[in-house]
Amino acid sequence: MRLLIAALLLSSGLFAQDNTRTFTLTNGMKVIVQEDHGIPNVAMYFFFKIGSRNERPGTTGISHFFEHMMFNGAKKYGPKMFDKTMDDNGGNNNASTGNDLTTYTDWFPSSALELMFDLEADRIRDLAFDPKIVESERGVIYSERRMSVDNSNQGMLRELAEATAFIAHPYHWPVVGWASDIESWTMDDLKAYWQMGYAPNNCVMVAVGDVTFDRISQLSKKYLEPIPRRDPPPPVRTKEPEQIGERRVTLSKPAQLPMQLILYHTPESRSPDTPALDVLETVLSGGQSSRLYKALVDAQLAVNARAMARPALDPSAFNFSIQPRSGVDPAKTEQALYDVLARLQAEEVPAAELRKAKNQMLADLYRQQKTIATRASLLGRYEIYYGDYTKLFTADKEIEAVTAADVQRVARKYFTAKNRTVATLIPEKQEVKQ
Repeated sequence: MRLLIAALLLSSGLFAQDNTRTFTLTNGMKVIVQEDHGIPNVAMYFFFKIGSRNERPGTTGISHFFEHMMFNGAKKYGPKMFDKTMDDNGGNNNASTGNDLTTYTDWFPSSALELMFDLEADRIRDLAFDPKIVESERGVIYSERRMSVDNSNQGMLRELAEATAFIAHPYHWPVVGWASDIESWTMDDLKAYWQMGYAPNNCVMVAVGDVTFDRISQLSKKYLEPIPRRDPPPPVRTKEPEQIGERRVTLSKPAQLPMQLILYHTPESRSPDTPALDVLETVLSGGQSSRLYKALVDAQLAVNARAMARPALDPSAFNFSIQPRSGVDPAKTEQALYDVLARLQAEEVPAAELRKAKNQMLADLYRQQKTIATRASLLGRYEIYYGDYTKLFTADKEIEAVTAADVQRVARKYFTAKNRTVATLIPEKQEVKQ
C-alpha cells in the first residue's frame, strides 16, 4: 500500500522537483517557484526570517504585532484595503508568527497574479505607521494575550514551562510577548524592528500553482526587486547552556483537571538526529495504537497524552502534554510516561512497529503535497528550517533511513532526568462566595 500511494503521487506530479526552480533578486530576496496547472489558482507565501527569537527584553511580542500591522495599510493601499482588494478578486489570506518565522499566505485565482504582487510590494516597501492604528492593534494584541495565556490554563502552563526550560535563549519568552512589553513598545521600536525584519533580503517567497517560472521572474523583478535591501536582524548569539538537573514548576489555579507539560531539550532542525526524533514522536504519539495512548489513555490514567517535536532554527524542546483523568494523581501519569521512555531506551522498537510509524509519516508527507497551499508551506519551511527546499523531495528517504537503533540512541541521549523540565497545573478549589 505504501509503495502504491507513492507511485500514484509521483505519477500525478506531486513530487514535482523538475517543476520547481528558484532565483534570487538583486536585493537578496529568494524566490521558489513550482508550476502546477491542475487548477487556475496560486498559493504565494512570504517567509520573513523574523520571530520572537529576534526580539529582546522590552520588545517581546513585537513580531506578532507586525503580523497584524502588515494588513493595516501602506502607501498605495490604505487601511483594510489589502483584505478588501484580495476579497474583491476572489483571493484569501492569512498570517502566522512563531519563534523563528513570520509567514504571510495568499491564495488567489491566477488571473489576479500581478495585482497580488502589487499588494505585497506596497506593504513590504511602504508600510504605514498611523498612531491611531498602532494603538488599536496594541489593544488587539493585548486582548489576544489575555485570551491565549491569561485566561487559558494550557497557555499559562506552556508559558511557565518554556520560561523555566529556557533560561538564556530567546525561546524563553512567549511569541505573544510579556504584558508589560506590549504596553510599552514605542513608535521608534516599531519602525526600527520593521526596518530590520521586513527587508527583502530577509525573506523567502514561494509561489506554487498556475504560474510559470518566467512570469514569476518578470513580476518579481518589476514589483519586488526595486525594494532596497536593508541590514538584516543581527545573529542570535545567545546559546542555551546545557541543562544539568531536572527543573520543576507548579501552577496552582482554578481548573477542572490537572495538566502536565514535560520538556526535554533537543537540537535544531538541521541536526542529523532530527529524523530519528521525528520517527520517535510518531512511535510515541501516532494515533490510538501509539505507546503513549496505550500506556495512559487506554489505561484510564489520562484523558489525552501527546508528544510533539517542533521545527526550530536553534536547539529547542521535545514536548509531552498529559491531562490526567479526574482523581488520578499527576505523579502516576508522570511515572507512566517515564516507564514508556525507559522501555524505548532499554529495547529497540520492533520492526513491525517501526514500519507502521514510517508508513504513518510517509502517508502524511504524501497527503500534505496534494494541495498547492501545503506544498508552498513545505517548500518555504524546508528552505528555512533545513537549509534547502530540495530536501523536501528526499524527505521520504530520510524517514526510511531511520533504524530502530537510531530511535533507541536518541531516546537514550535526550530523554534523561537531568535534561527535563516538568510543569504541572494543580487545580485549586474556587471559593464559593456566600
